[in-house]
Amino acid sequence: MATGRTHRPATRSRGIPEATVARLPLYLRALTALSERSVPTVSSEELAAAAGVNSAKLRKDFSYLGSYGTRGVGYDVEYLVYQISRELGLTQDWPVVIVGIGNLGAALANYGGFASRGFRVAALIDADPAMAGQPVAGMPVQHTDDLESIISDNGVSIGVISTPAGAAQQVCDRLVAAGVTSILNFAPTVLSVPDGVDVRKVDLSIELQILAFHEQRKAGEDVAEAAAVVPSAARAVAEAAADSSASVDGDGSGDSRKGPDGDVPAVMPA
Repeated sequence: MATGRTHRPATRSRGIPEATVARLPLYLRALTALSERSVPTVSSEELAAAAGVNSAKLRKDFSYLGSYGTRGVGYDVEYLVYQISRELGLTQDWPVVIVGIGNLGAALANYGGFASRGFRVAALIDADPAMAGQPVAGMPVQHTDDLESIISDNGVSIGVISTPAGAAQQVCDRLVAAGVTSILNFAPTVLSVPDGVDVRKVDLSIELQILAFHEQRKAGEDVAEAAAVVPSAARAVAEAAADSSASVDGDGSGDSRKGPDGDVPAVMPA
Protein backbone atom coordinates (compact mmCIF):
# COMPACT_ATOMS: atom_id res chain seq x y z
CA MET A 1 0.00 0.00 0.00
CA ALA A 2 1.26 3.46 -0.85
CA THR A 3 2.16 5.82 1.96
CA GLY A 4 1.40 9.49 2.36
CA ARG A 5 4.94 10.58 1.55
CA THR A 6 4.78 9.40 -2.06
CA HIS A 7 1.25 10.37 -3.09
CA ARG A 8 -0.68 13.62 -2.78
CA PRO A 9 -4.37 14.29 -3.38
CA ALA A 10 -5.18 15.44 -6.89
CA THR A 11 -7.62 18.19 -5.94
CA ARG A 12 -5.30 21.13 -6.59
CA SER A 13 -4.12 19.89 -9.98
CA ARG A 14 -7.76 19.37 -11.00
CA GLY A 15 -8.71 22.90 -9.95
CA ILE A 16 -11.32 21.95 -7.36
CA PRO A 17 -12.16 25.03 -5.21
CA GLU A 18 -11.13 24.91 -1.57
CA ALA A 19 -14.75 25.47 -0.50
CA THR A 20 -15.75 22.34 -2.42
CA VAL A 21 -12.87 20.36 -0.91
CA ALA A 22 -14.07 21.40 2.56
CA ARG A 23 -17.53 19.99 1.80
CA LEU A 24 -16.38 16.67 0.36
CA PRO A 25 -15.91 15.10 3.82
CA LEU A 26 -19.48 16.11 4.68
CA TYR A 27 -20.78 14.30 1.61
CA LEU A 28 -18.58 11.30 2.36
CA ARG A 29 -19.89 11.06 5.92
CA ALA A 30 -23.49 11.16 4.73
CA LEU A 31 -22.80 8.66 1.94
CA THR A 32 -21.00 6.29 4.32
CA ALA A 33 -24.06 6.29 6.58
CA LEU A 34 -26.25 5.46 3.57
CA SER A 35 -23.85 2.70 2.50
CA GLU A 36 -23.97 1.16 5.96
CA ARG A 37 -27.76 0.98 5.61
CA SER A 38 -27.38 -0.65 2.17
CA VAL A 39 -29.07 2.27 0.39
CA PRO A 40 -28.16 1.87 -3.32
CA THR A 41 -28.96 5.33 -4.69
CA VAL A 42 -29.68 8.79 -3.34
CA SER A 43 -31.11 11.96 -4.87
CA SER A 44 -29.23 15.25 -4.75
CA GLU A 45 -31.94 16.70 -2.48
CA GLU A 46 -31.71 13.83 0.01
CA LEU A 47 -27.92 13.85 0.09
CA ALA A 48 -27.78 17.64 0.36
CA ALA A 49 -30.13 17.56 3.34
CA ALA A 50 -28.05 14.85 5.02
CA ALA A 51 -24.87 16.87 4.45
CA GLY A 52 -26.39 20.19 5.53
CA VAL A 53 -26.02 22.03 2.19
CA ASN A 54 -28.42 23.01 -0.57
CA SER A 55 -28.89 20.71 -3.54
CA ALA A 56 -27.71 23.25 -6.13
CA LYS A 57 -24.39 23.62 -4.32
CA LEU A 58 -24.05 19.83 -4.09
CA ARG A 59 -24.62 19.36 -7.81
CA LYS A 60 -22.07 22.08 -8.53
CA ASP A 61 -19.53 20.42 -6.23
CA PHE A 62 -20.04 17.03 -7.85
CA SER A 63 -19.58 18.53 -11.30
CA TYR A 64 -15.94 19.18 -10.36
CA LEU A 65 -15.63 15.43 -9.79
CA GLY A 66 -17.23 14.63 -13.13
CA SER A 67 -20.18 13.01 -11.39
CA TYR A 68 -23.62 14.14 -12.55
CA GLY A 69 -25.93 11.35 -11.40
CA THR A 70 -28.79 9.88 -13.41
CA ARG A 71 -32.04 11.75 -13.95
CA GLY A 72 -34.86 10.05 -12.10
CA VAL A 73 -32.46 7.71 -10.31
CA GLY A 74 -29.95 9.89 -8.48
CA TYR A 75 -26.39 9.06 -7.49
CA ASP A 76 -24.93 5.62 -6.99
CA VAL A 77 -23.94 5.61 -3.30
CA GLU A 78 -21.06 3.12 -3.47
CA TYR A 79 -19.53 4.76 -6.53
CA LEU A 80 -19.69 8.21 -4.91
CA VAL A 81 -18.06 6.85 -1.74
CA TYR A 82 -15.20 5.53 -3.84
CA GLN A 83 -14.98 8.64 -6.00
CA ILE A 84 -14.85 11.10 -3.09
CA SER A 85 -12.52 8.86 -1.09
CA ARG A 86 -10.13 8.74 -4.03
CA GLU A 87 -10.33 12.50 -4.53
CA LEU A 88 -9.54 13.09 -0.86
CA GLY A 89 -6.66 10.63 -0.97
CA LEU A 90 -8.32 8.18 1.39
CA THR A 91 -7.75 5.10 -0.76
CA GLN A 92 -4.14 4.99 0.44
CA ASP A 93 -2.39 4.80 3.79
CA TRP A 94 -1.67 8.09 5.60
CA PRO A 95 0.60 7.61 8.62
CA VAL A 96 0.02 10.28 11.26
CA VAL A 97 1.92 11.29 14.38
CA ILE A 98 0.29 12.94 17.38
CA VAL A 99 2.56 15.24 19.37
CA GLY A 100 1.42 16.14 22.88
CA ILE A 101 -0.22 13.28 24.74
CA GLY A 102 -2.10 15.13 27.44
CA ASN A 103 -5.84 14.75 27.92
CA LEU A 104 -6.65 15.94 24.41
CA GLY A 105 -3.83 14.02 22.75
CA ALA A 106 -4.84 10.82 24.53
CA ALA A 107 -8.45 11.34 23.44
CA LEU A 108 -7.31 11.77 19.83
CA ALA A 109 -5.16 8.65 20.10
CA ASN A 110 -8.20 6.69 21.25
CA TYR A 111 -10.40 8.03 18.48
CA GLY A 112 -11.39 5.12 16.25
CA GLY A 113 -12.33 7.30 13.30
CA PHE A 114 -8.74 7.71 12.10
CA ALA A 115 -8.22 4.12 11.01
CA SER A 116 -11.66 3.79 9.41
CA ARG A 117 -10.98 6.85 7.25
CA GLY A 118 -7.55 5.95 5.94
CA PHE A 119 -5.31 7.43 8.66
CA ARG A 120 -2.93 5.24 10.60
CA VAL A 121 -1.58 6.63 13.86
CA ALA A 122 2.09 5.75 13.46
CA ALA A 123 3.39 7.24 16.70
CA LEU A 124 2.44 9.12 19.86
CA ILE A 125 5.07 11.64 20.97
CA ASP A 126 5.42 13.69 24.15
CA ALA A 127 8.12 15.84 25.76
CA ASP A 128 7.55 14.48 29.27
CA PRO A 129 10.20 11.80 30.06
CA ALA A 130 7.75 10.19 32.49
CA MET A 131 5.39 9.51 29.58
CA ALA A 132 7.99 7.63 27.52
CA GLY A 133 7.02 3.99 27.16
CA GLN A 134 3.61 4.49 28.75
CA PRO A 135 0.84 2.80 26.73
CA VAL A 136 -1.90 5.03 25.33
CA ALA A 137 -4.53 3.52 23.04
CA GLY A 138 -2.39 0.39 22.87
CA MET A 139 0.73 2.24 21.70
CA PRO A 140 3.83 3.23 23.71
CA VAL A 141 4.42 6.97 23.92
CA GLN A 142 7.77 8.04 22.47
CA HIS A 143 9.88 11.03 23.50
CA THR A 144 10.22 14.14 21.36
CA ASP A 145 13.99 13.56 21.18
CA ASP A 146 13.18 10.87 18.60
CA LEU A 147 10.71 12.96 16.59
CA GLU A 148 12.83 13.31 13.46
CA SER A 149 13.71 9.62 13.24
CA ILE A 150 10.07 8.66 13.86
CA ILE A 151 8.94 10.88 10.98
CA SER A 152 11.56 9.44 8.66
CA ASP A 153 11.10 5.79 9.62
CA ASN A 154 7.32 5.91 9.20
CA GLY A 155 7.15 8.11 6.11
CA VAL A 156 4.91 10.59 7.92
CA SER A 157 3.57 13.63 6.09
CA ILE A 158 0.72 14.56 8.46
CA GLY A 159 1.32 15.72 12.01
CA VAL A 160 -1.22 16.46 14.74
CA ILE A 161 -0.21 19.02 17.37
CA SER A 162 -2.06 18.87 20.70
CA THR A 163 0.58 20.51 22.88
CA PRO A 164 0.18 23.62 25.06
CA ALA A 165 0.28 26.84 23.06
CA GLY A 166 3.80 27.76 24.18
CA ALA A 167 5.33 24.61 22.72
CA ALA A 168 3.32 24.40 19.51
CA GLN A 169 5.47 26.55 17.21
CA GLN A 170 8.68 24.75 18.14
CA VAL A 171 7.02 21.38 17.55
CA CYS A 172 5.66 22.68 14.26
CA ASP A 173 9.11 23.81 13.13
CA ARG A 174 10.60 20.41 13.93
CA LEU A 175 7.81 18.58 12.12
CA VAL A 176 8.25 20.72 9.02
CA ALA A 177 12.04 20.35 9.08
CA ALA A 178 11.60 16.58 9.31
CA GLY A 179 9.43 16.52 6.20
CA VAL A 180 5.86 16.91 7.45
CA THR A 181 3.84 18.95 4.96
CA SER A 182 0.37 18.93 6.55
CA ILE A 183 -0.46 19.83 10.16
CA LEU A 184 -3.65 19.58 12.16
CA ASN A 185 -3.28 22.07 15.01
CA PHE A 186 -5.29 21.74 18.21
CA ALA A 187 -3.04 24.13 20.18
CA PRO A 188 -4.69 27.51 20.89
CA THR A 189 -2.21 29.52 18.84
CA VAL A 190 -1.54 30.52 15.24
CA LEU A 191 1.33 28.63 13.63
CA SER A 192 3.78 30.11 11.15
CA VAL A 193 4.72 27.71 8.36
CA PRO A 194 6.57 28.03 5.05
CA ASP A 195 4.91 27.83 1.64
CA GLY A 196 3.90 24.32 0.71
CA VAL A 197 2.84 23.37 4.24
CA ASP A 198 -0.90 23.17 4.95
CA VAL A 199 -2.28 23.89 8.41
CA ARG A 200 -5.80 23.21 9.61
CA LYS A 201 -6.67 24.70 12.99
CA VAL A 202 -9.19 23.26 15.43
CA ASP A 203 -9.90 25.57 18.38
CA LEU A 204 -12.76 24.36 20.57
CA SER A 205 -12.78 27.56 22.66
CA ILE A 206 -13.30 29.71 19.56
CA GLU A 207 -16.21 27.54 18.46
CA LEU A 208 -17.77 27.90 21.91
CA GLN A 209 -17.27 31.68 21.81
CA ILE A 210 -19.05 31.84 18.46
CA LEU A 211 -21.94 29.86 19.94
CA ALA A 212 -21.99 32.24 22.92
CA PHE A 213 -22.29 35.18 20.50
CA HIS A 214 -25.34 33.61 18.86
CA GLU A 215 -26.89 32.80 22.23
CA GLN A 216 -26.41 36.40 23.36
CA ARG A 217 -27.94 37.70 20.14
CA LYS A 218 -30.96 35.42 20.51
CA ALA A 219 -31.37 36.56 24.13
CA GLY A 220 -31.19 40.18 22.98
CA GLU A 221 -33.88 39.57 20.38
CA ASP A 222 -36.12 38.02 23.05
CA VAL A 223 -35.64 41.08 25.27
CA ALA A 224 -36.40 43.42 22.37
CA GLU A 225 -39.59 41.50 21.58
CA ALA A 226 -40.65 41.62 25.22
CA ALA A 227 -39.95 45.37 25.36
CA ALA A 228 -42.06 45.90 22.25
CA VAL A 229 -45.04 44.22 23.94
CA VAL A 230 -45.10 46.73 26.84
CA PRO A 231 -45.83 49.92 24.88
CA SER A 232 -48.39 48.01 22.79
CA ALA A 233 -50.20 46.94 25.95
CA ALA A 234 -49.97 50.46 27.35
CA ARG A 235 -51.49 51.88 24.18
CA ALA A 236 -54.32 49.35 24.35
CA VAL A 237 -55.09 50.35 27.97
CA ALA A 238 -54.94 54.05 27.11
CA GLU A 239 -57.26 53.62 24.14
CA ALA A 240 -59.72 51.62 26.26
CA ALA A 241 -59.66 54.35 28.91
CA ALA A 242 -60.22 57.03 26.29
CA ASP A 243 -63.21 55.17 24.89
CA SER A 244 -64.66 54.84 28.38
CA SER A 245 -64.26 58.53 29.23
CA ALA A 246 -65.70 59.59 25.90
CA SER A 247 -68.91 57.67 26.65
CA VAL A 248 -69.60 59.68 29.84
CA ASP A 249 -68.53 63.35 29.73
CA GLY A 250 -69.38 66.27 31.96
CA ASP A 251 -72.80 67.26 30.53
CA GLY A 252 -73.88 63.87 29.39
CA SER A 253 -74.00 64.96 25.75
CA GLY A 254 -71.48 62.29 24.79
CA ASP A 255 -73.80 59.41 25.62
CA SER A 256 -76.35 58.63 22.89
CA ARG A 257 -78.26 56.47 25.32
CA LYS A 258 -79.47 59.47 27.37
CA GLY A 259 -82.99 60.78 27.05
CA PRO A 260 -84.03 64.31 26.22
CA ASP A 261 -83.67 65.42 29.85
CA GLY A 262 -80.22 63.92 30.17
CA ASP A 263 -81.31 60.85 32.15
CA VAL A 264 -80.48 57.35 31.11
CA PRO A 265 -83.73 55.54 30.41
CA ALA A 266 -84.50 52.54 32.57
CA VAL A 267 -85.18 50.41 29.50
CA MET A 268 -83.01 50.68 26.40
CA PRO A 269 -84.88 50.61 23.12
CA ALA A 270 -84.54 47.41 21.10
